[in-house]
Amino acid sequence: MSPAGEQAAREGSASDLWVLDLWKGYASGTPVLRGLNLSVPAGSLVAVLGLSGCGKTTLLRAIAGFERVQRGRIALGTHTLDDGHRVYVPPERRGIGYVPQEGALFPNLSVQANIAFGLSRARRRGDVVRELLELVGLEHLARRFPHQLSGGEQQRVALARALARRPEVLLLDEPFSSLDASLRSTVREEVSALLRSRGATTVLVTHDQEEALSLADSVAVLRDGTIVQQGTPAELYSTPVDARLASFLGAANLIEARLADGWAHTMLGRLQLRPDPTRAPGLKHGVVIVRPEQLRVSSDGQSGEGLPGTVEQCLYYGHDALLHIRPVERPNAEALIARVRGEQALASGTAVLVSARGSVSAIARTS
Repeated sequence: MSPAGEQAAREGSASDLWVLDLWKGYASGTPVLRGLNLSVPAGSLVAVLGLSGCGKTTLLRAIAGFERVQRGRIALGTHTLDDGHRVYVPPERRGIGYVPQEGALFPNLSVQANIAFGLSRARRRGDVVRELLELVGLEHLARRFPHQLSGGEQQRVALARALARRPEVLLLDEPFSSLDASLRSTVREEVSALLRSRGATTVLVTHDQEEALSLADSVAVLRDGTIVQQGTPAELYSTPVDARLASFLGAANLIEARLADGWAHTMLGRLQLRPDPTRAPGLKHGVVIVRPEQLRVSSDGQSGEGLPGTVEQCLYYGHDALLHIRPVERPNAEALIARVRGEQALASGTAVLVSARGSVSAIARTS
């Protein structure tokens, strides 16, 4: 367990959530979580992002107390919840709310009865349920049953039920995955605004990169049972620790480069390097990450300089388009991907000049 992590856990807020050197496996003997570290500052929304089967739900269940850890420590502020040995606080005493993927509403209970479930008799008679119904905008649906609600309304009921017990931490297990694409964006924006208005400390697990980057204060990428990088969405997108993560977070051009004196020398010319404390010191040769929106594309014949190329494919999305461009002088190199405005879409076969703008991040070359 990291001494720095232990020190931070001791000095943090009473509602900071810490997962330190966590190991967890099942009967097969193969670890699902391998020395995982995660920090969730009080009042923040942290997204745990990863592919299906990487251990996201196992992590949430361990934090909630539904699974015992084998090694490591889960703590809320300075209070240990599970150390895999002597200390184990059961789920009902952790002050942690849990919203599963499908909401898991009781089909035989009304909206208000679902929200009130688990509250003491005194709190049921008070204004708690009414206030939560108003908070999630469902006061007019209080007497309806789950089957009479839309998917987005069901998710808001599940969220209100979790908030009713005033948890110190709220866990959301892919809560928007079952919603239609047209509804998903609206509901997650509503939920995000609601959580921020309450100052809720929240862990959201998702496999959706756009969801994680657009909603979270901090994103932790889970791969092969461990967190490979945690930081703000901008930090992860601009300075990922490796090529695999760069491509996972969005389209990326990985371009061979010679590195010297804060600059990368590439087939696109000289590009300025971003400061990056994770970059290996003394790295002289590697690859730079150039995002599609950093490429400037002009049709051949227009004034300007750049790498000559030919448009191989144009993927048109209306508001923008992705151009796949083959460098003329390097036909064996990977095609470059450029994002342009929709009205700038070019047909396949168009000759173009490509240049890059902005600074770039560099990583070691992998075989």
